[in-house]
Amino acid sequence: MTLSRSRPDEDYDNEKAQALIRAVIIGCVCLYLLPQILGGIAPPEARFVAYLVTCHWLFAVALYGWIARHPGGNTPRRVITVLLDLGGMTYAMAVGGAPFLPLYMIVIRLIVGNGLRYGTGALTASTVAALISIAVTTYCNAYWRDNPFVVLTLTAITLLVPTYLYTLLKRLRGAYAREQEANLSKSRFLAQASHDLRQPIHAISLFTACLRSARLGPDELQMVENIDRSLQSVSRLFKSLLDISTLDSGKLEPRLEPVSIDAIIEDVRRQNSEAALRDGTALRARPCKCVVNTDRALLTTMVQNIVNNAIKYAPGRPILIACRRRRGRLAIQVYDRGPGIAVEHQERVFDEFYRVRQRGDRDLEGVGLGLPIVRRLGTLLDLAVTLRSVPGRGTCVSIGNLPVTRDPGPAAAGDARDPSPTMGGLRVLLVEDDEAVLRATASLLETWGCRVQAESAIPDAVPEIDLLITDFELGNGVTGTECIAAVRGLLGRALPAVVISGHDATRVRADLGAPDIPILSKPVRPAELRSVLLAARLRMRPDPSPDR
Repeated sequence: MTLSRSRPDEDYDNEKAQALIRAVIIGCVCLYLLPQILGGIAPPEARFVAYLVTCHWLFAVALYGWIARHPGGNTPRRVITVLLDLGGMTYAMAVGGAPFLPLYMIVIRLIVGNGLRYGTGALTASTVAALISIAVTTYCNAYWRDNPFVVLTLTAITLLVPTYLYTLLKRLRGAYAREQEANLSKSRFLAQASHDLRQPIHAISLFTACLRSARLGPDELQMVENIDRSLQSVSRLFKSLLDISTLDSGKLEPRLEPVSIDAIIEDVRRQNSEAALRDGTALRARPCKCVVNTDRALLTTMVQNIVNNAIKYAPGRPILIACRRRRGRLAIQVYDRGPGIAVEHQERVFDEFYRVRQRGDRDLEGVGLGLPIVRRLGTLLDLAVTLRSVPGRGTCVSIGNLPVTRDPGPAAAGDARDPSPTMGGLRVLLVEDDEAVLRATASLLETWGCRVQAESAIPDAVPEIDLLITDFELGNGVTGTECIAAVRGLLGRALPAVVISGHDATRVRADLGAPDIPILSKPVRPAELRSVLLAARLRMRPDPSPDR
């Protein structure tokens, strides 16, 4: 569970609302005083008060416009606001005497409000300003001078209330810091645990793929399929845990670029085709030629989580991935004809670990993190995530507000060459520090017809190869980034490379600094690895020479 934090836009709304209330209240006072003065009802000495109130109102209106045009934290503006409010209260109490004594409640409210809103520094400054206000009022007003015990009481209140509030704020700050540290510790534990457990699961998945290619009987093959299906369930669970811990860390930064929607939808459809086939689900996608400006990896994760949810909760029912364009913006929508979600659950399904369970429901994999991750990634990318569901008829989850761009970018360009290469004879250098993963990956690649040179560290010499596959963390402070650079340096050319990692893909991408290098997250599904290798082999084919 994460702590609720005050967002910058919330602070801005509060400050703007306070400025509007100030302007309205002072404006009402002006409307009350000015007709009396202009009509000769009020005494002549009240004219100066009316002029001051009018100037105060004009200043309050200007302050509201300043906040509206330039939102965000601004220390000089906060100081001016405090001086404006306390100055007005001080003048009213100094001129008004006993009838205006209750205005001091507003002074106390200003002290408490500034302390809660801006911290202990603002609390101390407001307290000092309030004490000066008492001194000025006492000096200027005979009633206050004639009643020293009233002055003493107000002074004591001015000191005691902020002191008590300061103690509470200090304790709250300490409790918040401890809660934050506990939350970060949980996130670090989840990230490390999921990474460490991914290694053996990754190796088992690859060994299972090797077994599937062996000469096994029908019963043995069915057992292999069952093992593989269980591994995929565990893999999805760890991916969710890693995603949520990465979001909790606050270090996830989107990398916006032109992205082909067709490429994302096709990628998600391909990744989920096996799971949909096993459950008897017809997974369909409508083509969309639009290109949007967003983070490809994060948007793919969002669509993937939604489709996973649809397959899980609507087995055997058709699922459709489609797009809708409105006013230059695009929405990706996933429809299913599952049992639907009752109205009282529709908003809560976006809460972490919340699952809709009813008596007699079958057990389903997962811990209730799929849609919460989608909502949090949507907030990060400034996308609208909505859900519509009718019990008994199905559900539609939509990712909206995607900005459409006319630049197709390199990702949108198709490859017109033969899309069906083979991997026979592909020369691969495999670098992996985990012995089990190294053996499993090498065995699988050899089963596919590749010629593999397996290394547990960066080799000193490299024969002529076609492709480099490397783990991201190779031990002793060495990463896949250094491995790619070293191997390319030994060969003297920009060798195609693939990186396999158990860490967040965005972090790995930032370290690589190369958008053209594929990144596969552990545990890698053999079909996904094969697809990447086929694409790499396709790019290696020389363009056919034109007939002369």
